[in-house]
Order: sequence, then C-alpha cells, then structure tokens
Amino acid sequence: MIDVEAAARRFIADVWNGVREESAYELVGPECPGLGGAGPEATLAWHRERRAAFPDLRYKIVDVVAAGERVAVHWRAAGTHAGPFGPVPATGQVVSYSGASFLRFDDAGRIVDVWSCNELFQLLQQLGVEMLPPAGGISGTGA
Repeated sequence: MIDVEAAARRFIADVWNGVREESAYELVGPECPGLGGAGPEATLAWHRERRAAFPDLRYKIVDVVAAGERVAVHWRAAGTHAGPFGPVPATGQVVSYSGASFLRFDDAGRIVDVWSCNELFQLLQQLGVEMLPPAGGISGTGA
C-alpha cells in the first residue's frame, strides 16, 4: 500500500519547494488537472508561472491529514514578489499567505486530483492591490 502522506510531503518538498521537475513526472498522474490542461506538464506550468512571480517562494507544511487515498495539507507560503503576478507588476514586496490543498492518489501513488484554496485576497493586499466592488454595486437574483 502506498503511503499517501509521504507522497504528499515529497510532492511539496520536491516539486513546490525543490523545483525538481522530474519528481512531478513520478508523482502526478496524466489526468491530474493543472494550468490549462492535465498531467505533470500542466502542474509544472502552474508552478513555473508562480515561480516567475515569486522566485524564492517556499511552502511550509502546517498540518497533514491522510485517510485512504486522500491527503489534506494545510500550508503556509512566503516569497518575494520579483516578477509579474497576473496584471500586478513586480513590487519587491515579501508576502506570506496560507492555504490548503486536497490531493487524491491512485493505486500507484500518483496524484490524480487536486483542489486548493488560499488567501489570495490577503496576498493581493500585501502587494498593494486595491480591490473595489464593481461600479453600480452588486446585482443578483436574491431569493
């Protein structure tokens, strides 16, 4: 049986922090969703884009819960904004934010599904981005 917690920790250490792209090909299944596609190359594309904006970005594992084929990882990230992050030009600002990633593994120990949430608004505020509601307020079809 695959130790999914160890595999998740290796994924963060090797791919997220170590930039060991070869590990993504070992740890990510071809159907795993990523930036604009699926599989290891799509996963790496997302991380390359994030590293272009924050070259020294490091993730620290805060907590891990593993059960069966699933792993939940609470993490904290920090890095220096040295390149464009979407429409936000480099600021030189050091940022820190938290998030959680939920991974599902196949029988071979490869990640086949990932879902993450993070404090994107907090990150943007640290970069000095002003967030305003749309002109005219928010409309909806409330019940």
